[in-house]
Amino acid sequence: MYGRLTVIAATAIALTGCSQDSSRDYMKIVGSSTVYPFSTAVAEAMVNTNPALKTPVIESTGTGGGMKLFCGGVGVQHPDVEDASRRMTPNEFAACTQNGVNGIMEIQVGMDGVALAESKKGPKLELTRADIYKALAANPMGKPQTAKFWSDVNPSLPHTPIQVFGPPSTSGTRDALAELILAKGCKEVDPQAAKLEETDKDAFKERCQRIREDGAYVDKGENDNIIVQNLTVSPNAVGIFGYSYLEENRDRLNGVPINGVAATYENIADRSYPGARPLFIYVKKQHLNAVPGMKQFLNQYSQMWGPDGPLVAKGMIAAPADVRANSEKIIEQGITITADTLKDDELH
Repeated sequence: MYGRLTVIAATAIALTGCSQDSSRDYMKIVGSSTVYPFSTAVAEAMVNTNPALKTPVIESTGTGGGMKLFCGGVGVQHPDVEDASRRMTPNEFAACTQNGVNGIMEIQVGMDGVALAESKKGPKLELTRADIYKALAANPMGKPQTAKFWSDVNPSLPHTPIQVFGPPSTSGTRDALAELILAKGCKEVDPQAAKLEETDKDAFKERCQRIREDGAYVDKGENDNIIVQNLTVSPNAVGIFGYSYLEENRDRLNGVPINGVAATYENIADRSYPGARPLFIYVKKQHLNAVPGMKQFLNQYSQMWGPDGPLVAKGMIAAPADVRANSEKIIEQGITITADTLKDDELH
């Protein structure tokens, strides 16, 4: 279920250092639909442990949409935390800085995989990154998209229509699909792609990462449960969402292996799965001491993200031990990122 946690109206506490006179005493969290269920579980556990705290408002806006809200400024009208299924971009960081958001904590809370899935009654597809690129790119190899059936992109695939239900352009899952699968598939089959990536990034994105808009790819919004529901009544369709939604619906869905590797806990954890990616929360340090519950929320996350923790039971992949230790250090010491931090885009 998506949307908002229950809001409990509140007595007021002013945000220290904020320009607005109004105030609130509950947290506001926006961002990724993939991270949403994990942050929701953490918020519920926090309130159960600390009954005096108000229930946070958590909205599933998509990573990109959430970043715009998060970076809008400092003060009670702006969110405290951003859930993100990809890393903040340098442009987003610059927008934050321009709007006075000067201390941002980047905390990796776990890992996930961009999963492709089909109905149990589906054709049992097995795809490569190149297949997915040829099927979904708007301009594969620099030419207009003409593929209508999976057999058009690879003769060994079934002659079923290409119909893919996926997230919108504001989604971190869609960004990860473009970066981890489409771009790499493009470079595998297009000799010009690698050079283009170095010389003209905009042209590379147009050629390798822009998704077709002729109806074969259907934007289903930020509610991944809608994609799951659509797959159960469209047996030849493919859905794209975070791994946890596949794991929760194994009774109804089959995962679609990519490059011969299935989306499983083990394959994502050891990064052999092509769609493996880190999950983050971004925290406004300027709000940390002013909004009740923020420190408790971060500490609660660190207590729940281990391999045997409640978040793994909900479908999260635990980050490696060294990553978890670093995230705990960031929480304890309030370490913030710089523009240079974001230049290291290596998967954690």
